[in-house]
Amino acid sequence: MSIPEEIETEAERRRTFAIISHPDAGKTTLTEKFLLYGGALGSEAGSVKARSGRRSATSDWMELEQQRGISITSTVLQFPYRDHVVNLLDTPGHRDFSEDTYRVLAAADAAVMVLDAAKGIEPQTLKLFEVCRDREIPILSFINKWDRPSLQPLEILDDIEKQLSLTPTPLSWPVGSAEGFRGVLDQRTGDFVRFTRTARGATMAPEEIVPPDAARLEEGHIYEEAVEELGLLEAVGAEYDEDTFLAGITTPVFFGSALTNFGVRLLLDAVVDLTPSPQPKVAKDGDPRELGEPFSGFVFKVQANMDKAHRDRTAFFRVCSGKFERGMVVTHDATGKPLATKYVHTAFGTDRETLNEAYPGDIVGLVNANDVRIGDTLWIDEPVSFPEIPSFAPQHFAIARTKDTSRFKQFRNGISQLDEEGVVQVLRDRDIGDQAPVLAAVGPMQFEVATHRLENEFGAPVELSMTKYSVARRTDSESAGELRAMQGVDVLEKADGTLLALFESPYWLDRLVSERPELVLDKLIAGAS
Repeated sequence: MSIPEEIETEAERRRTFAIISHPDAGKTTLTEKFLLYGGALGSEAGSVKARSGRRSATSDWMELEQQRGISITSTVLQFPYRDHVVNLLDTPGHRDFSEDTYRVLAAADAAVMVLDAAKGIEPQTLKLFEVCRDREIPILSFINKWDRPSLQPLEILDDIEKQLSLTPTPLSWPVGSAEGFRGVLDQRTGDFVRFTRTARGATMAPEEIVPPDAARLEEGHIYEEAVEELGLLEAVGAEYDEDTFLAGITTPVFFGSALTNFGVRLLLDAVVDLTPSPQPKVAKDGDPRELGEPFSGFVFKVQANMDKAHRDRTAFFRVCSGKFERGMVVTHDATGKPLATKYVHTAFGTDRETLNEAYPGDIVGLVNANDVRIGDTLWIDEPVSFPEIPSFAPQHFAIARTKDTSRFKQFRNGISQLDEEGVVQVLRDRDIGDQAPVLAAVGPMQFEVATHRLENEFGAPVELSMTKYSVARRTDSESAGELRAMQGVDVLEKADGTLLALFESPYWLDRLVSERPELVLDKLIAGAS
């Protein structure tokens, strides 16, 4: 089908990507610097006010994130750059939240992987990369903190190739390192880009474009060494190729320092130039929903209490096809019911700005649509259902009880909200209900977030009792009766009716799978290791 010109033009302008990294690699700093270069922070970063002038701009908006200094929830930020609309999805930086990262990547067309120049591939980076691979997301790599002591550049590339089975193809190459970091060779233009330090990286780093002959004369041996290293890489075929990048076989690599803004512009230019614009999303029936078809959207995130003054609940969806207009009545595919869209906003961290229209690739926040869940589809005119986002296999289980029985209503509401957001999976015994639900998590830090939010957002302090369960499998009602009668096994239910069999011993599970193949014990997606 032919795509309406407006839809085609606007979709081509969109770039929707996620940022992933190990904690402390500089992801949040890079996010802020992207906003600086996109003009979303005015002329300075750091202590500057956001575009509304009301607060400092940051992607780590949650109180616990600011206390711990790491990203523990995903954030959506939209800003303009070079006549494009950039939708940046900031993901949690810890492997315990890899399930949230997986959900966010369902809405992204590409990812930027941030690596610490002194550490290379770290265990949590590896886990997050595997999440990208599961979702077949093309990846750009940014080697951050190059103005500090670091590994050798060729050593980092070798680390990427060996641990990720991903061929690095440098599109910028450092000239000097640590205090002697002078700039980068821009492989796309052949120029040497010399940087000038700015005070605390608060403003865009001045860049001087230096032709090769002048760079060789002015920079001397460090420039010659950089050229020689690039020559070695070219000799072994480490050159950028669009097809292999989009197929997830190669990763374009950039060097720089987010803190001082070295190399940020080159990376952001590459995001716009190299990452794909929105493409048709494949529905459950296997047919793609073309961009020019009537509006459809896919819900990938639910978040409550982003702004304590509002105490609301926001469902974030990615526009997959057509044009979204505020006020249109869409169909909620899960219930078949009409859904009003009067209260919607575009995202800039916790800042709110009413949104009137959106196009494929854009992220829309739908306020107080309380029946909308993660993985739901929204559409008008022509029905469509997109595949649901599967849950990860939890590996940690704790019984939650309220410390104050007079706060049970708040406890129950809070538990339900955290379940809807995917902060933890909530499992219930049909005979006990919400009195003592089991919280199931991929990683133990999820429990810390859940207890903090229950106490601080819902006024329901809780105590957790860890269980002996260590592995879960999906089962059915026919198998559940037999499983419940076994020692070391319990069967609990999720809010959507899914039954999970919990096992104290993986060896007992393996034995059952071998000896009782008629029992339904289906695997979930693997969680963090």
